[in-house]
Amino acid sequence: MNSAGEDLQAIYRKQVLEHSRNPHNQRHPEAPDCEALGFNPLCGDKLTVYANLQGDKIIDVAFEGTGCAISVASASMMTDAITGCSLTEAASLIEATQKMFSSDQSVKNTQLTEIAALEGVRSYPSRIKCATLAWTALAAALYGQDNQISTE
Repeated sequence: MNSAGEDLQAIYRKQVLEHSRNPHNQRHPEAPDCEALGFNPLCGDKLTVYANLQGDKIIDVAFEGTGCAISVASASMMTDAITGCSLTEAASLIEATQKMFSSDQSVKNTQLTEIAALEGVRSYPSRIKCATLAWTALAAALYGQDNQISTE
């Protein structure tokens, strides 16, 4: 890898570690409008995602639980990206994130710039479930799917 590529990977590693050590919005909101529990039995990640809505707008997203650094960092980045979105925008961001991990497509949406730090996870298929857990739980919470989802 060239020097610029190595520098970018170092920045990404630092970003993921920062989000995993100091996650944003890791808390239980007082009265969430919807929530879903996500469980990844392969890694042991267990996250509950909460959302508060005002009409069609997501005014707050938070999470609680335990997980590996990738899972927690992804959940933290997700809360930053989704807060303030409409339900339609959230669906688009969830789909774009899922595509990023399931294909070689890079993130093109500016709201998901931080998520690009996790693109390297694609090289480790078992870790993709860690990175997508919070996103899958958010979809379940927002769109009335099961209140508990599993990656298996």
